[in-house]
Amino acid sequence: MSKVLIVAEHDGKTLNASTGKCVSCAQTISGADIDILVLAIDASSVAAEAAALTGVSRVLTVEASHNEHALAATWAPQIAALADSYSHVFGPSTTFGKDLMPRVAALLGVEQVSDIMAVEGAYTFKRPIYAGNAIVSVSVDEGSKVVATVRTASYSAAAGGGSATIEPADVAVELPSHTRFVGLEAGGGDRPDLQTATRVVSGGRALGSEENFKIIYDLADRLGAGCGASRAAVDAGYVPNDMQVGQTGKIIAPDLYIAIGISGAIQHLTGIKDAGTIVAINKDADAPIFEVADIGLVGDLFKIIPEIEAAL
Repeated sequence: MSKVLIVAEHDGKTLNASTGKCVSCAQTISGADIDILVLAIDASSVAAEAAALTGVSRVLTVEASHNEHALAATWAPQIAALADSYSHVFGPSTTFGKDLMPRVAALLGVEQVSDIMAVEGAYTFKRPIYAGNAIVSVSVDEGSKVVATVRTASYSAAAGGGSATIEPADVAVELPSHTRFVGLEAGGGDRPDLQTATRVVSGGRALGSEENFKIIYDLADRLGAGCGASRAAVDAGYVPNDMQVGQTGKIIAPDLYIAIGISGAIQHLTGIKDAGTIVAINKDADAPIFEVADIGLVGDLFKIIPEIEAAL
């Protein structure tokens, strides 16, 4: 039987939906026994949410002052120390997981499997390559420990209603001293998190400036949506890089994605191809974004967006 340990992503108070998506992936492994690991200074609220996910057997908690912030250099040794009794260790393919899981794999001396989008067997998985234009099967030697990130855009979060036990875990490892938490700078205010938002409004280079991006923020706030951007907009300095959507940014799967002034480069389309409905607004009728859009509006975004806002 496969034993799967899932590393919980959270902000110290609330469990991120990416963890529930990892549970959904693990459930497709035949006969899998699933545990969730919560590292925190106070794990009570997060552990309670994790225990309510269906399909979870146990929630392990490691409470310590050095776990207050999700530092990969600090968390990875603890995860590796607890991995001995598990055949699989999963984390989400979010910024959090991409930072953490390679360190875990290195400490365990195994190769990481990235972006699992489907499970073919306990040691065989499907993942996208070439910006999602091809899907390959990746196999790990049977009996080897599997360390992997789960493509969150490919799974729905596990439902609630579970009643897993919550147990403290003891970890005695030497932690590195070369890394420390300095501070956190985050934008977006009260807007939904980009990677879990059901609605996302994104802007591209056509906005022309950082100041003009206010039109994107205003529309997102009216819709209760998260905010994203193309790589071109990030490279131009209009927005911070944590808003970038695409192959080299964040891969998302909202119910509604509105692309404003985004031409639709392949690396951007990779990040949105799992979205439910894609709306594109661009003055270039031949822009590649219209090939994948469900709804397309050709025109000047600075005229169209105010009209949409007026109609809301």
